[in-house]
Amino acid sequence: MTTKAFIFDLDGVIVDTAKYHFLAWKKIANELGFEFTHENNELLKGVSRIRSLDIILELGKIKASQEDKNRWLIQKNDDYLSYLVDMDESEILPGVMPILKYLKERNQLIALGSASKNARPILEKTGTLAYFDGIVDGNDVSNAKPDPEVFLLAARLLHTKPEDSIVFEDSVAGIQAANIGGMISVGIGEAATLHEAKYIFKDFTLMDKTFIDNLIK
Repeated sequence: MTTKAFIFDLDGVIVDTAKYHFLAWKKIANELGFEFTHENNELLKGVSRIRSLDIILELGKIKASQEDKNRWLIQKNDDYLSYLVDMDESEILPGVMPILKYLKERNQLIALGSASKNARPILEKTGTLAYFDGIVDGNDVSNAKPDPEVFLLAARLLHTKPEDSIVFEDSVAGIQAANIGGMISVGIGEAATLHEAKYIFKDFTLMDKTFIDNLIK
């Protein structure tokens, strides 16, 4: 049987921690005197923490020293982590577990490719860590998506060629990264947003075993 590498993004793909990022950034924006909306939050999808802060400061038309920026970055992460304390397996998005279990049954390789620097604790809290043969997170990469670095590192970690790698992503930047890296991209979310993906599913509940079998072939 062919062995492929199945690489999953974390936020918005395995778990919905996006809501916690939103709350943490909203708190900072409110303290700086302006409103941060869900529409604004779309600009931060798949973007690093440093770049996210820059976008928020641009939205609020705020000039800040590096010292202030560093303080807000620490505050944002502390607030975000405080929301994660009570995370458990109930936070896993619908349909994800059957796919992870089926990939294991078929002896396929599974990796995480995420910009999150808190990926490991999240996987531990949700009981999914054992499914992953390799983890590449925000601590391992220097280039943000759409640069394919995170996915190329994950493929290398699993000793798999990019063309034998399948990436599950919910962000435009993530889909672009997979495509640039020469991998098969599977969008999880809205087709209108993720139209650059080779395949698109609203969520994992709509993905069946036949689809996975065809990817393995």
